[in-house]
Amino acid sequence: MTKNNRNHLRQLAALALFCALAYAVTLVFHIKVSFLTFDAKDAVVCIAAMIFGVLPSTAIALVVSTIEAISISDTAFWGWLMNFISTAVFAAVAGGIYRRVKKMWGAILGLGLAVVIFTGVMMAMNLIITPIYMKTTVDVVMGLIPTLLLPFNLIKALLNAALVLAFYKPIVTALRKARVLPARELAEDAGYRMNAKSVAVLCVAAAVAAGCVLAMIYFMNGSFSFA
Repeated sequence: MTKNNRNHLRQLAALALFCALAYAVTLVFHIKVSFLTFDAKDAVVCIAAMIFGVLPSTAIALVVSTIEAISISDTAFWGWLMNFISTAVFAAVAGGIYRRVKKMWGAILGLGLAVVIFTGVMMAMNLIITPIYMKTTVDVVMGLIPTLLLPFNLIKALLNAALVLAFYKPIVTALRKARVLPARELAEDAGYRMNAKSVAVLCVAAAVAAGCVLAMIYFMNGSFSFA
């Protein structure tokens, strides 16, 4: 078997692993706020985008959203569409920028823009799809924006961004030690090292994640559950 074939098989194995991990987190942990649900699959797919690129992460988002729709979701086509678009957009923005700037500031810039663009896209999608899903009017949905839809989507994006910053390095390190990542991805990832700056970012990410969870639970009257 040639080196290119081995690298290709390793990448396929890694992508399958990310699909399984993204689906697993949808089963294990949820935060429910009204009819909206947070799970951490966007963060998992985003990490895949930062390692492998936008197209592989979009494929993962499609596969996981489809499996979720036919196995555990009760929102049918509209839920599948919202899931796929939200995950794909967040991962594509953050991963696309980080793949061009493989530095800590590139990761933070990409995730920051992903939070803004994700929130804007989801507001537009809510205005288009939520009236159909809830069988109500656009005016009713617009009334939910300031009190529910905007804060939820913004907090969701911030929480996913914090999770990416917290878990990107450990996941990449584990894949490196397991020799799952092809040599090309390992070389490209060399710019992201665990140093004092990384530790500081990790602490900030943990604080942001904790704040987002508390905001969903206590300020938005949400509830969390473990499978």
